[in-house]
Amino acid sequence: MTDVKPASRFVSMPAHTYSPALVAISVVIACLASYTALDLAGRVTVARARNRLTWLLYASTAMGIGIWSMHFVGMLAFRMSIPVSYDVPLVLSSALIAIAAALLAMFTVSRAELPMRRLIAAGAIMGIAIAGMHYTGMAAMRMPAALHYDPQLFSLSIAIAV
Repeated sequence: MTDVKPASRFVSMPAHTYSPALVAISVVIACLASYTALDLAGRVTVARARNRLTWLLYASTAMGIGIWSMHFVGMLAFRMSIPVSYDVPLVLSSALIAIAAALLAMFTVSRAELPMRRLIAAGAIMGIAIAGMHYTGMAAMRMPAALHYDPQLFSLSIAIAV
């Protein structure tokens, strides 16, 4: 007679997986948003007075929502073995940070003159804003787990963003 072990009631799941389809959608969103932002940046540059402000707002909103959407879809592509929901006000705050960063970028590159110092400063601010959008999005996650950040890796991630 052989020992027969009862089947486990629990199915072993990997701690995390990625959805390749959502990763691909995130990349497509990034490409489309980049193309749209570049096209709108050209319109901002040649527009005058009140039309310039209108195009600047449209361009920065499109670019910011594109940046945010690519990031959020990328976050949704990461599947954990625990339930995750999101705090809506914090998610909206992360989108507003991306739009504000895009506004700075559009304003900077659409100027008649673009000295290297201004470009470097705007790039650094943009990188910090992108990191702010990312970590605000991470803070919006509601799950039965605690997030802990390694100070060195956290600093490195911000340096890479910049």
